Amino acid sequence: MNQSTHINRQITLAARPNGAPIQSDFKLVESPVPTPADGEMLLRTRYLSLDPYMRGRMNDAKSYADPVGLGEVMVGGSICQVEISNHADFEQGDLVVAFGGWQDYCVSDGVGVIKLDKTMQNPSYGLGVLGMPGLTAYMGLLDIGKPQAGETLVVAAATGAVGSLVGQIAKLKGCKVVGIAGGQEKCDYAVHELGFDACIDHRATDLDEQLVQACPDGIDIYYENVGGKVFDAVLPLLNTKARVPLCGLISQYNATELPAGPDQMGLLMGNMLVKRIKMQGFIVFDDYGHRYKEFQDAMVPWLLSGQIKYKEDTVTGLEQAVTAFIGLLQGKNFGKLVVQVGPEQLDLGAKL
Repeated sequence: MNQSTHINRQITLAARPNGAPIQSDFKLVESPVPTPADGEMLLRTRYLSLDPYMRGRMNDAKSYADPVGLGEVMVGGSICQVEISNHADFEQGDLVVAFGGWQDYCVSDGVGVIKLDKTMQNPSYGLGVLGMPGLTAYMGLLDIGKPQAGETLVVAAATGAVGSLVGQIAKLKGCKVVGIAGGQEKCDYAVHELGFDACIDHRATDLDEQLVQACPDGIDIYYENVGGKVFDAVLPLLNTKARVPLCGLISQYNATELPAGPDQMGLLMGNMLVKRIKMQGFIVFDDYGHRYKEFQDAMVPWLLSGQIKYKEDTVTGLEQAVTAFIGLLQGKNFGKLVVQVGPEQLDLGAKL
């Protein structure tokens, strides 16, 4: 956490990946700490969120958001401290959620910035259980999945930032919950700590058979954030009028071509028609940003009461962000991945 009072370290996109990102696709550069104009504020990054969607933003392809340009700072949500404020709604020392990206400092005009409680014990939670992943889990499950007591829900990446919350909320709603995760340690955590009814290692050679055994009554809700072979195993088990909220496809983010094998589109469409399956994709802030307070009003009491458990995987130092991000796409993280970029307090001295 070597934050300077006058140098702004930035991790920029140096090249567009061909498949999985590598270290040379990124570049660490330095520039002077920017100066905010009237109506602006200088934000210093304390925590940076690393999320799978960032891989898509590295491609020069049409999507729901513009790609990161070559030489531009990598995008990302951040917990920041206001160091200088020329903005009427914010003051020095305020703690905020912003979209500052992979850098020590940024200037903001306040658009999209959410003020947090300065005394918040775990500010990084604003990037996870109380932030975008939490909102994604909550709204995707409850608004699209519409769980009913007694139904069976399956969620992949079951110990990740979104999947772990999806499963716990579904349990609170009275569902049977089956997780799919990478490795026995994660599966044990899902069952013994998060309260899932079962969890299957997606690396198992008999994934399909284990899923059948874990879901003898079929699957009513499949919360999709992985795709690939996991969805292939889930599809035959989906019940009539099953719901499939779709928030991500991490198994495909590094793909450079369509998967080998037969075209499965006909099988998918046939199942959706005959079983009247509802599959709906969503972009969380575009579709549900206006319901953020509703989500927080529910999640905060669950978290404080211990009904929802939350695990962070924290790395220290902006310079570790690239390695951590590459590991995220390989499933090496355990919990919500955040980078602690800077300390709680920094003496900016006379430089600012």
